[in-house]
Amino acid sequence: MSRSPIYESKNSFYVVICWILAACGGFMFGYDIRISGGVTAMDDFLIKFFPKVHERKMHAKEDNYCKYDDQFLQLFTSSLYLAALVSSFAASKVCTKFGRKPTILAASLVFLAGAGLSASAQNLYMLIIGRVLLGIGVGFGNEAVPLFLSEIAPVQRRGAINIIFQLLVTVGIFIANLVNYGTSKMHPHGWRLSLGLAGVPALMLFIGSLIITETPASLIERGKESLGHTTLQRIRGVEDVEAEFQQIVKASEIARGVKHPFKEIMKRSSRPPLVIAVALQVFQQFTGINAIMFYAPVLFQTVGFKNDASLLSSVITGVVNVFSTLVSLATVDKFGRRILLLQACVQMLICQIAIGVILQVYLHATDSLTKPQAIVVVILVCFYVMAFAWSWGPLGWLIPSETFPLETRTLGYAFAVSSNMFCTFIIAQAFLSMLCAMRAVIFFFFAAWIVLMGVFVLVLLPETKNVPIDAMAHTVWYKHHYWKRFMVDENCSTDEI
Repeated sequence: MSRSPIYESKNSFYVVICWILAACGGFMFGYDIRISGGVTAMDDFLIKFFPKVHERKMHAKEDNYCKYDDQFLQLFTSSLYLAALVSSFAASKVCTKFGRKPTILAASLVFLAGAGLSASAQNLYMLIIGRVLLGIGVGFGNEAVPLFLSEIAPVQRRGAINIIFQLLVTVGIFIANLVNYGTSKMHPHGWRLSLGLAGVPALMLFIGSLIITETPASLIERGKESLGHTTLQRIRGVEDVEAEFQQIVKASEIARGVKHPFKEIMKRSSRPPLVIAVALQVFQQFTGINAIMFYAPVLFQTVGFKNDASLLSSVITGVVNVFSTLVSLATVDKFGRRILLLQACVQMLICQIAIGVILQVYLHATDSLTKPQAIVVVILVCFYVMAFAWSWGPLGWLIPSETFPLETRTLGYAFAVSSNMFCTFIIAQAFLSMLCAMRAVIFFFFAAWIVLMGVFVLVLLPETKNVPIDAMAHTVWYKHHYWKRFMVDENCSTDEI
């Protein structure tokens, strides 16, 4: 079967604004990823909500690896991701029934409420409820924004445009690092400012949700074909969009014929994109990236940095994260998805093993690394973050958003988002306890996962560069050496296919 055409398009100012405004959902998500780790390193926050943790931290001879081990402290971070896991399926329904734009609007409003409650929390219960609201906002935003970007992007630039989401995730992380560095000196309520400023990216997303257009695929799927055609012309910047429009119409007709999406996605022929979407989320989290991003200040304190120095080191990793994501933005549609993932596996593996060896040999329970040793750890963390930022970070969101057919796209992507949030919840809830129990071995644990990730990409992940979303099945899955065996319609024989 011949390769699908690359449809003509021109970038208008309006469509570029739509990309950036929608991607503010990534800014919102990234800020929250990082802000919680910095707050949990602040003494004022610990004294108010986790006094026992603060007492352990103050003991000079307390075990380096165990002084932050507290299930409630970890619940502060992880509760958001448990809420996001559940809410992503509700977001899938909203996305399908009402569209991507209203789902993004809902995400911003709920996140704003969560930011306000977290910043004003007077007890642990208010704090956790605020985190749950933030999680619902993240679940809705992470469901709708990558789908929006993939559906509105021209096929030849889909990778780069979708990665704008991850770029703003890294910007959010970087801004949160700067905020934490500043508010750590504002006693006793600096942590409130850190948590409250999460409302800024949410407000930006709210304003953006009022300006952006709905995607043509969503409009046509919901029976608004004329508006979908007009919208497609507007975002492509050309009059002749008939070929792409007809492909979306055909996909929408199939989608409207599916009354039970959950049953459809459980079919054998739906297995390739579903398995890959879920596996990528598991691997993305078990690289160990969020263990570093959530708890970088804690981690750097563990290896011997003082409080200010540890926060400053986190700012440095944030800068590396942002600029390395730009590498992915520039290369993903040129070199493809697989090569970036495989190269990063090698680089991340080397860094994890090296960090593990240094800590295993030189960091014991009650002493610190020397300054040169600690600097080497920070450099290795930067090289690790660099590799993740141009590979598994953005591509973990991009690939699932571009591989599902329209009839299972929102539900399939909800599985991806929920899998990501579940694994993030596990890491956020367990990392400090794992650090206490496994010590430096935890880095070898993540290194083993990286080896498994590389094997998965080599054997099971096809290249999706420059393939129109609605032509993915015949262009990719039917031709893949392994997945083609699943592409048999349940109502037809293999010979008929």
